[in-house]
Amino acid sequence: MKKKGWLGAFVLGIGLIAPAAPLAAAPANGPDEIPAPSLLIKSIEPADLETFVDGVMAAELKAGPIAGATFVFVKDGSVLLAKGYGYADVKKRKPVVAEETLFRPGSVSKLFTWTAVMQLVEQGKLSLNADVNTYLQKSKIPETFPEPVTLAHLMAHTAGFEEVLRDMGARTPADLIPLEDYLVANMPARVYPPGKIAAYSNYGTALAGYVVQVVSGMPFEEYVEDHIFRPLGMNMSTFREPLPSHLERFMSVGYSIAQGVLKAEDFELINGLYPAGSLSTTATDLARFMIAHLQDGRFEEARILQEETARQMHSRLFGHDSLLDGNAHGFWEKRLNGIRMIEHGGDTVYFHSQLVLVPEHNLGMFVSLNTASSEGDLRGHLLQSLLDRYFPVPDPPEPEPPAGFTERAGKLTGHYKFSRVVHSSYEKLMALGAQISVKITPDNTLLTSFPMGLDAKQWIETAPYFFEEIGGPGTLMFKEDDSGKVRYLYVNEYPIMAGIRTEWHQTPSFHIFILGVISLVFLSVLRWPLAAIFGRICRRKRDERPAPRTARWTAGLMVLLQVVFIVGLTLMLSDIEKLMYGVPLSMKILLGLPVVSVLFLIGTFLYMAAVWFKGYWTGCARVHYTLVFLAGLAFLLILNYWNLLGWKF
Repeated sequence: MKKKGWLGAFVLGIGLIAPAAPLAAAPANGPDEIPAPSLLIKSIEPADLETFVDGVMAAELKAGPIAGATFVFVKDGSVLLAKGYGYADVKKRKPVVAEETLFRPGSVSKLFTWTAVMQLVEQGKLSLNADVNTYLQKSKIPETFPEPVTLAHLMAHTAGFEEVLRDMGARTPADLIPLEDYLVANMPARVYPPGKIAAYSNYGTALAGYVVQVVSGMPFEEYVEDHIFRPLGMNMSTFREPLPSHLERFMSVGYSIAQGVLKAEDFELINGLYPAGSLSTTATDLARFMIAHLQDGRFEEARILQEETARQMHSRLFGHDSLLDGNAHGFWEKRLNGIRMIEHGGDTVYFHSQLVLVPEHNLGMFVSLNTASSEGDLRGHLLQSLLDRYFPVPDPPEPEPPAGFTERAGKLTGHYKFSRVVHSSYEKLMALGAQISVKITPDNTLLTSFPMGLDAKQWIETAPYFFEEIGGPGTLMFKEDDSGKVRYLYVNEYPIMAGIRTEWHQTPSFHIFILGVISLVFLSVLRWPLAAIFGRICRRKRDERPAPRTARWTAGLMVLLQVVFIVGLTLMLSDIEKLMYGVPLSMKILLGLPVVSVLFLIGTFLYMAAVWFKGYWTGCARVHYTLVFLAGLAFLLILNYWNLLGWKF
């Protein structure tokens, strides 16, 4: 369910959606104008396909390291290749078998939820454009904006919800929260007007799954079994947690990597968001689902969607601009090598998957690996390698930068945060790692990167505000808001999110600088290393009026509480996966330390007033004490901004 990395771990109706802001000029090489492939191998031979995929997989598994992977490729209603690679259980040397080994495809599960929604739409039981509150029972979506949230908004991830991270996982089956109870307890804030900005939402899909449950009168997992799995013969698939007993022995182990060594992990339990990510299935079961979608809802003699409904589900529902990939009705759009694909990725902690359909050529593929934190990008490399082999295109010509880039460049630089972030709880701090830095290089190209220079890429402008990746297939676009200021950054690789410009005081560099200054002041209170230097500059006079000893004790305890909080928070964030299982007791205690420090801050303020009024200490000592107070105050203000002052769960 989570997106790759902790930087990553996020529609007004059906049809054409207007972009949030006009584009200055249409790029010459936008997605709508990509040249057709120069060569299409229409007949993909199974033997050639297997040999080719074997080579890619062998290299990727070794480089990972990756314990195991499963793969299936379908075309024209048939499975051309279904094969397992590596191990489902390394210790037992149990190989992955495509027809038998269960993998957790994470957010690929969402495609079943949206298929269920579309089944009820074609039956007239649901409307994509109706207010979702019409279908809810226990609680309602707050009326933060005049426009209601619709199923179409949920489907396109444009409901405007903040991210929800709390209680995503459960440690034991006894900890699992029922769907309805979870949704009621974890209603997210609405932070964007619906239909304007894509912000990927597991909660939104889970809410749609709950609507299926309410309208059908059946538990969500039973509905999917009766109306999708059973008609398609997907006998090795389930949304149930824990696994039904007859499927347990087929489940692949999930692996983490510690210092280059694979470590077996327990079965992951997805909590109340399970319509968004709790599917367990095999590659060949998913082949049936892919074929059904590629054949407009039909698999053999079974039909899960009417032709018109299936085609609607594959059509574009929302995009930030017509020149960028967008969201279909549950699928994501992707265009590579001149081909329009619809796809969905999926990530749990230990499993990483991708399902891709090419309706135009009646083919699809699914790949999943069972190892977390592996190096490289098996999914992306495999897909691009297959496209280059069977749908090759000539190298594009060197782009011609348009005039005026130097004048526009200053409008683009800065930081942009992804729209998929937490706003109302303590997890808001993670937004610091979900910001993209945009800089201009001396060569007049664009440089984007995450904090600490991660995932740095260079781009060249090919039309005003439109850029192509240097040495890669990516594109990105900037847009202005109504005031004419560049405010939005859209990365074509992520149609389910948008970048929104942050103000200077919201940037990682600003907060790092302020925390650095505060830390230096705090260290001076602890007499290392600055206190010794400070003492040499301002030697204490023998006849000075000493302040009460409790003055420095009060300030020292304030600093101590805040320093302990910094250390504790750093330790908590070093194992961020723990926070998926709810707020641990240690975190609750930790969040109490800044609250207690407020009392000592007040005491420090009173003593500060006294030392200045009564002339205690030397002038330098009084200045130093004042700086300690200001540092403590600034630290608490920063904590409050990031929802870390108090118990904001």
